[in-house]
Amino acid sequence: MTDDATEERIDERQVLRSIWAAQGQRLEVDEDVSPTKACRNMKDVTFDGLAEPGSDLTSAWKDRLAREGKLSTSGGSIRDLVLGPATDDDR
Repeated sequence: MTDDATEERIDERQVLRSIWAAQGQRLEVDEDVSPTKACRNMKDVTFDGLAEPGSDLTSAWKDRLAREGKLSTSGGSIRDLVLGPATDDDR
């Protein structure tokens, strides 16, 4: 990161702090938050232990959701969950 970019980030944090202070809020800007911050490496993430070896992972996942009361049988989609059911106007 260049010195100019670093100074700009510092200025942005100072502006946010002054706005929050004026509103009576006591929030802090996380120093690690940045659009350039890399995500954690997910190569070692596994689903071991979710299903018996050689069994169907999809079925095991659905069984777990059902046990936890989180399985929906409505047939809705993720879109429906986020935006609500589609209407004729959406199609």
